[in-house]
Amino acid sequence: MPRSKIDLPYHIDFLSILDAEGNLDESLEPDIPEETLSRIYAAMLLGRRFDERLLNLQRQGRIGTFPPITGQEASQVGAVAVLRDSDWMVPSFRETAAEIWRGRTLESVIVANNGFNEGAQVPEDSHNLPVSIPVGSQMLHAVGIGFGIRYRKKDDVVMTFFGDGATSQGDFHEALNFAGVFQTPVIFVCQNNQWAISLPRKKQTRSQTLAQKALAYGLPGIQVVGNDVLAVYAAAAEAVERARKGEGSTLIECVTYRMSVHTTADDPKRYRTDEEVEDWRKRDPLTRLQKYLTRKKLLSDEKIAATETHIKEKIQAAVDRAEQQMKEFGAPSDMFKHAYAEMPPFLIEQKEFLERELAEKREE
Repeated sequence: MPRSKIDLPYHIDFLSILDAEGNLDESLEPDIPEETLSRIYAAMLLGRRFDERLLNLQRQGRIGTFPPITGQEASQVGAVAVLRDSDWMVPSFRETAAEIWRGRTLESVIVANNGFNEGAQVPEDSHNLPVSIPVGSQMLHAVGIGFGIRYRKKDDVVMTFFGDGATSQGDFHEALNFAGVFQTPVIFVCQNNQWAISLPRKKQTRSQTLAQKALAYGLPGIQVVGNDVLAVYAAAAEAVERARKGEGSTLIECVTYRMSVHTTADDPKRYRTDEEVEDWRKRDPLTRLQKYLTRKKLLSDEKIAATETHIKEKIQAAVDRAEQQMKEFGAPSDMFKHAYAEMPPFLIEQKEFLERELAEKREE
């Protein structure tokens, strides 16, 4: 018998609609209401300015380590903008802009990054999971929720986020296999920001794209320019429509870039060049959207300035509220409670040491 090619049901498309200069492929432009476009812009700007303020707070010692999102706003907001309130979002640890779009308060982010568990509490009626620090584990939670949705014969969907590094984890492959077998309504959004901490994308996999990994599990995959919010929105809308119709999951690879540090405990100058960062800065998703909206006459210099002022005031109010809330929480030494019925000697020693340190700082 002759050797022949196997006909696979899917292939990988690449989608770009809005380039770095704001030039538009009108034949691909998604039909997004003007009100939604304005909201997307405000959400991306809020994500950027809040990120910058969090970085300042961390450097001032007013919050702990956190993972910046600067440069990845379009990949997050463009995706979640297509969801309904009844849909589920399952984040990793770098989706602040998406979480805020879905209703998380700015002060809860600040409180959580100060180590208070109150900042991670999710309201009873929320359809958002808290952040997941272990790389990739949240995708298994997402397909579990998706399985439950399908079992109950609802048309809700689940959207889960992860980075390029997570595609090297077993959890990613298990989740995609489960999604393919059980046709769960899950949209997998990979924010390929080129670096898994200090490991570059090219050293993580020989695959030409990360999107093509979907094909092994019988799912459609698509690669989009992650700094192009229109492309992200269009791909997410298509994936959500498929999922609602019972046609299963989709993997979306958003090619983007982490313009800041991996976390505030990281020094990216040790593994990447300033030239690389500057090259990606020219592709800034926020600047790209501003140019597009200005050409559509939905944005002006005056409106940009007014939005900046409003966001600055909103962030400052959240900082003030968060710092007031944290004064009312329990003492830091409360962390030693509830682990043992009777606290062992080594914890008693640590607790007393911490209390002495805090007392000395108060006296300074």
